[in-house]
Amino acid sequence: MLKPINLLKYLTLLFGAFVVLFPPYVVVINAFKSTDEFNNSNSMALPNSFLNFDNFKTVFERGGLLSGFGNIILIIVVALTLNILFGTMVAYVLGRFSFKLKPVIFAAYLGATVIPSITTQVATFGIIKGLGLYNTMGAPIILYIGADVIQIILYLQFIRNIPVDLDEAAMVEGASLFKIYRSIIFPLLTPATATLVILKTISIYNDMYIPYLYMPKQSLGVVTTVLMRFQGVNSADWNLICAAILLILLPTVVLYLFLQRYIFDGVANGAVK
Repeated sequence: MLKPINLLKYLTLLFGAFVVLFPPYVVVINAFKSTDEFNNSNSMALPNSFLNFDNFKTVFERGGLLSGFGNIILIIVVALTLNILFGTMVAYVLGRFSFKLKPVIFAAYLGATVIPSITTQVATFGIIKGLGLYNTMGAPIILYIGADVIQIILYLQFIRNIPVDLDEAAMVEGASLFKIYRSIIFPLLTPATATLVILKTISIYNDMYIPYLYMPKQSLGVVTTVLMRFQGVNSADWNLICAAILLILLPTVVLYLFLQRYIFDGVANGAVK
């Protein structure tokens, strides 16, 4: 017979599993229902057939999901490339050199994270529009490439574990600071970069606010804003929305399943270092 404390543990685990699995269950079963079937049946009931792929076809044709995938992939590739370059360079300067404004610069990055982003949206929007980037892919790319404090701290933990003797030996051989960064520092930051790529990719991929605000043009839609094309003022095609959500979720689930080891290793190694 189970002890009361063990029974409570199992009940808590079952409740937690229910909370986690219930939303995906609803999405999956409703993604295969026709509009009439969805309107005339319980939203938690199984569909008549799991071979009904009409919703997925409609999502690609009417919602332009394929174009949404192309747009978000382009944004992710450009933003991540510049993000990694800026992040590693900033961390290299802060981790390897001593100068008067070093504490001020690091404090500025920390201070920027304390300010609620909603309070700066009017100024940010004005800057983006002033630069002529509104309704272009340049707007989200510019907003995503900033070297934030989380990636700087992650890179700093790895840089501080790289022996300074390597830099000095390279300098003796006549290597410039850029050569040291390119040939020594950057390659040794690969574990941190892998972690950053995964976390940033998922973050950008799932973001709806920035693309919706700065890229309202239909042709610039991304996977998250595509969902809004199936929602009207007073109604929504929930079966199509579920199908779109299922298609959008698949890449992130696959990415996480194959690369979760790098996420845990990178974060844990950074914390230990």
